[in-house]
Amino acid sequence: MDYPEGSVLVELGGTRVLCNVSLEETVPDWKQGRGGGWLTAEYALLPRSTHTRTPREIQGLGARTQEIRRLIGRSLRASVDLAKLGERTLVVDCDVLQADGGTRTAAVTGGYVAVALALRRLAEQGEIDKETLRDPVAGVSAGLVGGEARLDLCYAEDRDAEVDFNVVMTAGGKLVEVQGTAERAPFSGEALDSLLSLAGQGIAFLVQRQREVLT
Repeated sequence: MDYPEGSVLVELGGTRVLCNVSLEETVPDWKQGRGGGWLTAEYALLPRSTHTRTPREIQGLGARTQEIRRLIGRSLRASVDLAKLGERTLVVDCDVLQADGGTRTAAVTGGYVAVALALRRLAEQGEIDKETLRDPVAGVSAGLVGGEARLDLCYAEDRDAEVDFNVVMTAGGKLVEVQGTAERAPFSGEALDSLLSLAGQGIAFLVQRQREVLT
């Protein structure tokens, strides 16, 4: 989009998420006078992004939406040196145009590129240091489906998965967020290790794509 400070459409399979970054020359009340900035995220499913219509959340945000927006915010704050941002806020709006699994991790992956574009603009204007942007972060889902470890689960795989994980990592391989659930029977430590390894491979690929886009 033309108007945001940073704008990215991220597509993974059938999942499409529009990530827009807006810059506000202020910070929340609890951050004022501390010299640092802030990053917060919003997340929404468009009504027909899913197989059946999802009503707009006009009566308040549901628990799932609250949890996802916090995950996105935490993940993207790991990619920004907030102390160097100054008293500014980056608002990352992630709107799901079509959902086919992995919308939260797609939002993190696309959101990083949108944040990078916004910070690049500020750096070119001499408003911030180029080092304000840290190493890339990206996210991906992984799970066990029919006993087989799979990466980037689509909706059908996620629905049938015995184990479902969402993983966010930095380009250097450090973990930012790990969400994992046994949907049926408990799983072993070996299965956990295999899924984290698989997710790491996927994230390394996504980070490469992020860097290609930004260059």
